[in-house]
Amino acid sequence: MKIFGINIGEEKTKMSDHDKVTKAPMEYGKDRPKAKNPVLIEDLTLRDGHQSLFATRGRTEDMIPVAEMMDEVGFWALETWGGATFDTMHRFLNEDPWERIRTLKRYIKKTPFSMLLRAQNLVGYRNYADDVARAFVERAAANGMDIFRTFDALNDFRNFETVVPVIKSSGKHFQGCLCYSLTEPRMGGDVYTLEYYVNKAKELEKMGADSVCVKDMAGLIAPYDAYDLIKALKAAVKVPIHLHSHFTSGMAPMSQLKAIEAGVDILDTCMTPYAYRTSHPAIEPLVMALLGTNRDTGFDIRKLAAINEILEKDVLPKYKHLLDDSKVSIIDINVLLHQTPGGMLSNLVNQLKEMDALDRIDDVYAELPKVRKDLGQIPLVTPTSQIVGIQTVNNVLFGDEKDRYKMITAQVKDLCYGLYGKTAVPINPDLQKKALKGYARGEKPITCRPAEVIEPELEKAKQEIKDLAVDIDDVLIYALYPVTGKKFLRWKYGQEEPPEEVKPKTLEQIKAEQDLIAKAKAGKLVEKTEKKEAPAKGERLRTFNVFIEGDYYEVGVEEVGGTPVVSYMQQIPVAVPPAPKPAAPPAPAKAPAPAEVKPAAPPAPPKAPMPEAVATEVGAGVTLNAPMPGMIISYEKKVGDHVKKGDTVVILEAMKMENALPSPAEGVIKAVNFKSGDSVPKNAVLCIIG
Repeated sequence: MKIFGINIGEEKTKMSDHDKVTKAPMEYGKDRPKAKNPVLIEDLTLRDGHQSLFATRGRTEDMIPVAEMMDEVGFWALETWGGATFDTMHRFLNEDPWERIRTLKRYIKKTPFSMLLRAQNLVGYRNYADDVARAFVERAAANGMDIFRTFDALNDFRNFETVVPVIKSSGKHFQGCLCYSLTEPRMGGDVYTLEYYVNKAKELEKMGADSVCVKDMAGLIAPYDAYDLIKALKAAVKVPIHLHSHFTSGMAPMSQLKAIEAGVDILDTCMTPYAYRTSHPAIEPLVMALLGTNRDTGFDIRKLAAINEILEKDVLPKYKHLLDDSKVSIIDINVLLHQTPGGMLSNLVNQLKEMDALDRIDDVYAELPKVRKDLGQIPLVTPTSQIVGIQTVNNVLFGDEKDRYKMITAQVKDLCYGLYGKTAVPINPDLQKKALKGYARGEKPITCRPAEVIEPELEKAKQEIKDLAVDIDDVLIYALYPVTGKKFLRWKYGQEEPPEEVKPKTLEQIKAEQDLIAKAKAGKLVEKTEKKEAPAKGERLRTFNVFIEGDYYEVGVEEVGGTPVVSYMQQIPVAVPPAPKPAAPPAPAKAPAPAEVKPAAPPAPPKAPMPEAVATEVGAGVTLNAPMPGMIISYEKKVGDHVKKGDTVVILEAMKMENALPSPAEGVIKAVNFKSGDSVPKNAVLCIIG
């Protein structure tokens, strides 16, 4: 009998009792015979691992220390790019996404690179024009990408028709994905059945897929469903079958073992420090579980341990503060109820925190399946998870019993029009009609391939960014992300100084910051200071009543060294969208400004100074406030424009979704307080209408 490749019958005469006790099992497996049909492993540490756990904040410099070691393990592929990395790198890390591929290729020379490609969405949150899609895939292949894991959030493979020919003509591996979703607790129901997935897999094989991946983005696949599905797929198609399942619900390791029994060819895992929670199962337990079997991976557990030590000690401490440590459990069983992928769930929680509405999280959970059903029971994966998630938050915070959909995002309107593709079941017709009322492209949904109605975009992007872009890779950054992409290119070429928050930090800096936080929590940062004597009150002192929610203050205002300049701003609640109680205005709406004094610039919202242009004619204005924190995409109106009540004035992006904010009243735009690309807090005064 052999265990770990060792003949136990002969071992009695070859090993002492001491050796039997002290010799570790992993040493037995060091030179074990190669398995007849080893399970192939794709490692996701360098992409989906940190995307799932650390908000995709992993920097290239922190991947280099383990890059060569990971190249020696024997992985089928390393996922290094795609998904949210392209967005996060240029937006939050001041890194060129294209450079990451080229840099890692210098260290990883044997193992193929894999990327996550959102079909016609590429690495963005909408379908792009065909010319942009073709150019993007060409450049990804030229920069060093080998395997294109391609998926469409709606499983509408018409969105593959542009990118797949480019992948194939570049000589690269096209992996077609089935986005795994459920309408029942287990596989079945009237939508996502075994027959549904088998038919989709056959479509992918006909399109030329080199492999088919079951993409279970929320950890929904149960072990016995995994067995049945993999078994059926193996019988239906000839190409290798790959299982990708997040750990979120806790079922993934069990589902992997049942998939192995069913004959799965490839599995996805992460190195232990980047595994579990909303990430993926760890590789090390799987290696040991399969040791000596006919599906043995053949990996050396000691090599994996050495990589883990570097990640654990030298890399992970830089990002640990991004890990949600508020939960004791590493399993989120609620995912089986709301089906929201972990990364999206953490974003929703953060958004609610910023809006002082975390107490509404249970309402969000309850509303999620309703919104998903209204939108055609779509799978919840980027970008549809964001579309459903943000619309759910909008419904909970701004809707009511009579009208849940008072604030509909631009992306929901696009989905209702057909710009993302065909949904699994029809969209709620009442919602579709409401969403498309006044929609710019037309009020009748399309039925063709979405990109057929999108005008070419590449040449236009080249012209718009020609004074800044150096090559086609720069142009594509801008084409995919016009606002943040342009800002990054200005950082890249020295036209604008990057803010401190996007610059890399050393481990020592991270530790110093954590020490400061610990001291602050302990109340040790407050130093004793001498009490300053208040100056004598002058003759020009003016007194104001200030009301902050339920509190009242009497405040004296006197300009130092000159004529007093007093301004106030009439704070009128915004009708659509309604905002919670606004922050205190500089002076109450009823307080009259002195007739003889010219109004000056009103105080700015936190961390966002207002431009000087606001200094005129603000006394009788109506303010349009930000209903949520976000980023200004664009102002649809400029100073001097006449607007009617309900006209779109500002496009505000919140969590990658765009919200068209309407004018609360008819009048003329008196002041615009921000510009495209600015981040604004909740209740920030975006513009004044008089």
